[in-house]
Amino acid sequence: MYIMPLILFMENLYIRKVVYIISHMFDVGVFFMNGKKKQNVLFLCTGNSARSQMAEVLLRHRAGDKFDVFSAGTEPDEVDIRAVDALNKFGLAVETLRSKSVEEFDGQKFDYVITLCDKANNECRSYPGANKQLAWDFPDPKLRSGNTPFSTTLNELNNRLSMFLLVEEKSLDKSNDDVEEVAEQYTAFDPISFYKTLTDDIRLKTLMLAHYHGEICVCELMEALQEESQPKVSRNLAVLKKAKVITDRRHGQWVFYRINPTLPLWVKSVIAQTTENNVPLINEQLQRLENMHNRPDKSNFCNAG
Repeated sequence: MYIMPLILFMENLYIRKVVYIISHMFDVGVFFMNGKKKQNVLFLCTGNSARSQMAEVLLRHRAGDKFDVFSAGTEPDEVDIRAVDALNKFGLAVETLRSKSVEEFDGQKFDYVITLCDKANNECRSYPGANKQLAWDFPDPKLRSGNTPFSTTLNELNNRLSMFLLVEEKSLDKSNDDVEEVAEQYTAFDPISFYKTLTDDIRLKTLMLAHYHGEICVCELMEALQEESQPKVSRNLAVLKKAKVITDRRHGQWVFYRINPTLPLWVKSVIAQTTENNVPLINEQLQRLENMHNRPDKSNFCNAG
């Protein structure tokens, strides 16, 4: 009575492996045609529900032109919606995420196998077919304290991946100019200038309000901050814009400001965590905006070409 379900299970597993191999062969053909061989990376953790999923998305987002990225779990569980929310918050694509068993990749070769927890490292200490194996131990965000454990884990993974990219790029078949270009890409944003922008009350609260509302205009800031001087508010916005922390966009008579979507992930995380862990600092400002009459129509702004 158990023969047929077992056969169906084996067929399903076989089909999924064949699909993986065929799609991988197609990718190989593409990158060889372009003259650049991609490296394969497999992230492993226990459940493939949070840490390894976030690592997969991050590396694909940051260096998908150089790496084919996969993730799996030794005891796969459903993808945690909180991990999805953390990725969405930073504008990262999550549409194709699904939890996978490490068994799906049996027989596959990987340039890098990276374990993200001690349990996975102990169970897969010497992964068959791994050219290089790295052990990174990150706390399980489901068990972490704090208001934003998944965003915190995402930021920590991003920092580790920055180091990984800078170090491992040197071992690939690339010229020194290419390596320097990668390093410049990840150090182009000046952290000193960024932190200086946070030392003023108006600028800090502007970023917190922009993070909360998505976008905000000068008239809203003047109302929220109870500032009667528009030039003063505009000067502080100019400082944030010069530091590339915010961008602006005009719609009709209104100029809207928002957090620069191209900021490095660690900068977005600083702004997000500062806001989310210090809401009382802007409670009064949020209430004034709630009570403000004749606020600019953001729906029209959002629909503007």
